[in-house]
Amino acid sequence: MDQPTDASIQAVASLDEPTRRRLYDHVVAEPAPVSREEAAAALALPRTTAAFHLDKLVEEGLLTVEYERRTGRTGPGAGRPAKLYRRSDREIGVSFPERQYDVAGRLLATALEDAEMSGGSPRQALERRAREYGESAGRAARNHPGTPLEEVLQAHGFEPRRSGLALDLANCPFKALAKEHTDLVCNMTLHLLGGLLDGLGGTGLQAVLEPQPAHCCVRLTPTPRS
Repeated sequence: MDQPTDASIQAVASLDEPTRRRLYDHVVAEPAPVSREEAAAALALPRTTAAFHLDKLVEEGLLTVEYERRTGRTGPGAGRPAKLYRRSDREIGVSFPERQYDVAGRLLATALEDAEMSGGSPRQALERRAREYGESAGRAARNHPGTPLEEVLQAHGFEPRRSGLALDLANCPFKALAKEHTDLVCNMTLHLLGGLLDGLGGTGLQAVLEPQPAHCCVRLTPTPRS
């Protein structure tokens, strides 16, 4: 849930250009940041060509820039610092349909830490962490009034589909985990979506476990009237 799919696709697609890919691979393989001149010489490219593609990789977030004087001189007359390139800290993952295994991993790790510190149940800690995560996401969406619930769910990888007054979720962002650890992961998802609805407020829906073939195990159904 950290990165828009369109931006990820664009970044990956930028590496389809052969020269750009060669430059990226060269920078990543070097132990120290690389200058335009070094990259151009290593790949037998004109400096302007290397500079153009390196800067495109920076625009896509695949490389980052730092400046350094390599002469060892400082002060007036030391010359301009060299523009150097290295791999960025950005992580890119693209999958179709969308998966959110990084989210599940963080929730599971923090829940285990909580349980070890408190001596409590890891499952309960996971459910609590999942609900807190969902509530935080719901509150963040509430800061943008008028955002449809379906849009919020789509952004989180659930692919919502209207079914009367209910919402079916056509994609499970944690599918591989849910296959192997169904009860654990489905309950995590239930609490995450329950927290999301609470954080949004006023949806008139509740999260319930209603597994359907080729769907998320959770459905959003109308809240019963008291």
